[in-house]
Amino acid sequence: MLGTDQITAKSESAAYTHSKREFRGAWIQCVNGQFLGMSTQKMQQTLTYQLDELQKQGVNAIIFQVRPECDALYESRIEPWSRFLTGKQGVPPYPYWDPLKWMVEQSHKRGMELHAWINPYRAKTTTTKELASNHIVTRKPLNAFAYAGQYILNPGIEENREYICNVVGDILRRYDVDGLHIDDYFYPYPAAGHVIPDESLYRSCSNGIGNISDWRRYNVNLFVKQLHDTISAVKPWVKFGVSPFGIYRNKRNDPNGSETNGLQNYDDLYADVLLWVNNGWVDYCVPQIYWQIGHSAADYKTLIKWWNKNASARPLYIGEDIERTVKYEGTDDPSVNQMPAKFRLHRELPNVNGTVLWYAKAAVDDIGNYGTMLREVYWKYPALQPRMPFIDGKAPKKVRRVKDVWTKDGLMLFWTAPKGKGWMNEASKYVVYRFDRGEKINLENPAKIIALTGDTFLKLPYKDGSRRYVYVVTALDRMHNESKPVKRNVKL
Repeated sequence: MLGTDQITAKSESAAYTHSKREFRGAWIQCVNGQFLGMSTQKMQQTLTYQLDELQKQGVNAIIFQVRPECDALYESRIEPWSRFLTGKQGVPPYPYWDPLKWMVEQSHKRGMELHAWINPYRAKTTTTKELASNHIVTRKPLNAFAYAGQYILNPGIEENREYICNVVGDILRRYDVDGLHIDDYFYPYPAAGHVIPDESLYRSCSNGIGNISDWRRYNVNLFVKQLHDTISAVKPWVKFGVSPFGIYRNKRNDPNGSETNGLQNYDDLYADVLLWVNNGWVDYCVPQIYWQIGHSAADYKTLIKWWNKNASARPLYIGEDIERTVKYEGTDDPSVNQMPAKFRLHRELPNVNGTVLWYAKAAVDDIGNYGTMLREVYWKYPALQPRMPFIDGKAPKKVRRVKDVWTKDGLMLFWTAPKGKGWMNEASKYVVYRFDRGEKINLENPAKIIALTGDTFLKLPYKDGSRRYVYVVTALDRMHNESKPVKRNVKL
């Protein structure tokens, strides 16, 4: 007899339609301390295992936390090594290695994008007891304020915006990252009994803004625009993404808000996310809709529909909490969890272009069969990244000289990169499709993708030469614009 999860997988697989383009991300965080106390070898082994499992589950983008508190999980001349890597801030890893450099290489080897995730303003978490001598708060204590056991770089100080953008520019110049990602820590989350100590700064440089809430939003807006411009100037192909808290505004505060009753980006974190999306200051948006369908104050279904309607000016991906999803019963069938219902909403809503998993290890550990369902149903076939024509919408030229050749390693399919100069025209990856002889060539069917590779060759599964297939190769540029196809008939 099949178990419940297997029955679900079979029925879902039969009914589920797959998209060829979809952002399939996973957050790998360090602030939970999962790497503390690990040797270099052990951390690399742990990350290798996670990346291998995520690749099997169909993940095509890793969002890796590299700057949790004005520190670095990479070699930096600006900020100290993170204590979340070595146990003590400012102490380099031993044996020495650069986690960001390593993660870029390992992700790219697996056909995944790597987005460097920074926390722009947070300068000290509540559990950090000692700051390094070269930490920004140690060097310039007046640039930060204390709040509920944390230090926050004051968003009202122009020098702080310049400093963060300088850090980001340094990352982009030295690492081949595909994206730069910030989360929902702008002004601090409200804490009972604590007040943000910026009243005097507001009075001295209000810029004519009538109240302190609007002034704080103005400060964050300036920063987001400046960060976007910094990224565009240094490496225009690097995608700038933000993952805000899941509620923009409640309807009781704004008639255009959602039918919810919780903390708000706009009012409580001073983050006007829709302004950034509609002005094109971010390249993708990942609202953290971590609640379950049926939550009394923040219903998942209500929120995903709200974001689908209101945040479509830029690609919209949904931040999913794996543990909460598998904890609650399905809305139609209480014998299964809420994963099928949530993924059906993703498919039904036209402006939802992807998913980001909170958090990667929960998928790797296959909590509630979540990872298995990704692998066998929802992300069974490869997916290209969603298009971003506002960065670059022109496809590269098609590949050249596609041929099958016998080598000492077996039958290989070879091709030559297309001609093209500059990041907008050069091929960075290739898609290889396979069709039966006489079958209609449909490049929109992701089930026909057999490889997404950075190589210009592919080993073919030769048996006895009795079967005929049509192989199709296309080129992708950095923004995953796809070239025209080139076919090759092959006997296997």
